[in-house]
Amino acid sequence: MSAGQRIRQLRRYRTIAAALARNGFGYVSDELGIVDKLAIFRVTERRDIRAKGVGERLRLMLEELGPTFVKLGQLASTRPDLIPPSILKELEHLQDQVPAFSFDEASRIVERELGAPLDEMFARFEETPLAAASIGQVHRATLRDGTEVAVKVQRPGISAQMETDLEILADLTRLAEHRLEWARQYRLRDMVEELAKALRAELDYGAEARNGERFARLSEKWPHVDVPDIHWDYCSRRVLTMDYIEGIKLSDRALLDAAGLPRRLLAERYAATIFEQALVEGFFHGDPHPGNVLALPDGRLALLDFGMVGRLTPSAKRNFAGFVIALRNQSTKGVLRAIGNMGAIPETADEERLYADIDEMREKYYKVPFDQISMGEAVQDLFAVAFRHQIRIPAELTLLGKSLLTMEGVVSALDPGFSVFDVAEPFGKKLLREQLSPSRIAMAWLEEAPEFADLIRDVPAGLKQWSSLVQKGRLRAEVELGNADSLTRKLSRIGNRLSFSIVLLALSIIMAGLIIGAALGHAETSIWRFPIIETGFVIAALMFGWLIFAIIRSGKF
Repeated sequence: MSAGQRIRQLRRYRTIAAALARNGFGYVSDELGIVDKLAIFRVTERRDIRAKGVGERLRLMLEELGPTFVKLGQLASTRPDLIPPSILKELEHLQDQVPAFSFDEASRIVERELGAPLDEMFARFEETPLAAASIGQVHRATLRDGTEVAVKVQRPGISAQMETDLEILADLTRLAEHRLEWARQYRLRDMVEELAKALRAELDYGAEARNGERFARLSEKWPHVDVPDIHWDYCSRRVLTMDYIEGIKLSDRALLDAAGLPRRLLAERYAATIFEQALVEGFFHGDPHPGNVLALPDGRLALLDFGMVGRLTPSAKRNFAGFVIALRNQSTKGVLRAIGNMGAIPETADEERLYADIDEMREKYYKVPFDQISMGEAVQDLFAVAFRHQIRIPAELTLLGKSLLTMEGVVSALDPGFSVFDVAEPFGKKLLREQLSPSRIAMAWLEEAPEFADLIRDVPAGLKQWSSLVQKGRLRAEVELGNADSLTRKLSRIGNRLSFSIVLLALSIIMAGLIIGAALGHAETSIWRFPIIETGFVIAALMFGWLIFAIIRSGKF
């Protein structure tokens, strides 16, 4: 690390420590030793900050620390399996409000990234951005061929600033896991690394462009969905250019009604689009809030902003469908099995308590008509159980849960009487039929066939090797016992007692033989005037004492 980077990092440490202190978390700085890194540090708390809850204080601190921490907080709000509900609620209210940067800076970035003067690439490029966020801002422009486009430009210096922040966070989480029990318990470092990976992905506009292109291809299957085309000649890691689409936000009910757009139809199409993406394609929009989904004049929906997307493997789709099906079938064991398949249940989990919590969740939906169940509430119940028992659900499934919660909120606002499950049920049945179809099972077997072929091919060589080891007497068997230490102690104790008994018995027999022989033969028990019996007693006493001492010292008598 260069001297300049080190200085920037120390300054950032000071800023973080000050924000912690001002928002009532000064004790965290002390526990982590952040203040030890700073020569002079004196910051007072905000007035009345202690009257606020922990979640609100955390939100205020993240907003004070700027873009990196705001984005991490927003990403963390998608992990209800890791974050307590009270804090999660505050994280969802994080404000991503930052001033726009100047047009001169934006034009310099575009020209440097795309390698040409702005007026050579665009017939028009509006100076005032349409929107500004922590990572970048969007300008409306017109290409030389007359195509209306939206150009997303990354904020200057934001990548370096976020990398510095992420390095500091990695350092702090290592310290936290070393010093604090709760940090180790919740695997804080793994959590931050996961969020940092997602944030770095958002910094790469090239990845967002690839996501957009994939959605554009998929939209060809969806007659009611429009996705803007990506203009690759005008894209880079820090610049993204796509078709400009104008529409009405799904949250603006007044404009929707004025345009004559039926809200129930929009709700149905919106919900169907999310389920189609997740449960059929396994590739879904990770942030489908109303600002990223527009209603077009013809009733179609336009999807925007593909920086956050989710991918579901076939097994993840099966696990999620298994959870919904088991919940509907009132099967506690089925729900437990689905949760176990979704995430790793820690060895320390209280299985009886976990079963009871799942049974309580099942009871909540017992004999309730499926169309009256809130999917958002069911997902929240699932994540609440996962949080209580420290079951870490894979990020893609928690992102799906967050998307479904967002979707249900938008749908309820559009038409309070609309049931999400009316749309979801056909997709669930279709997924179940696909899983049980002979063709799908046969395809799965065919996919596994090469591995089985390799296994069968290796059997003769394995048998030959095994036979050779048997013939040479070199076959070794390793047995692993879960309670081996306890068993070893017991066997050692038995062995020591057995040895003691055998030695004592042998000495007794020898001494008895000598005494009886001497008595019967009326002979002296001495050789060359050496007292054999007396000597034997001395030797036996010494051996007995040594054996007792050795056993007592081993602690395994």
